[in-house]
Amino acid sequence: MKCQELMAALNDYLDGAESSALCQEFQRHLRDCPACQVVVDNVRHTILLCKDGQTYEIPAPCREKLRQALREKWRQKHPSAA
Repeated sequence: MKCQELMAALNDYLDGAESSALCQEFQRHLRDCPACQVVVDNVRHTILLCKDGQTYEIPAPCREKLRQALREKWRQKHPSAA
């Protein structure tokens, strides 16, 4: 399994909808691919945080950096709006 194939099947894998053979292949790939391990762990953690239902405060410097990045992306996609 290649990284691109893993990413394409990620939702089904995390939902437990995949066959056991594919799950084994997934596990094998994750064992040998630290980059995909990070992605899968981050998605799992994000799902848990969303299910938790709590509100998390983003530190002010991070909020401002995020706003700036989003504004820049908006300007790039919509130059006439700026």
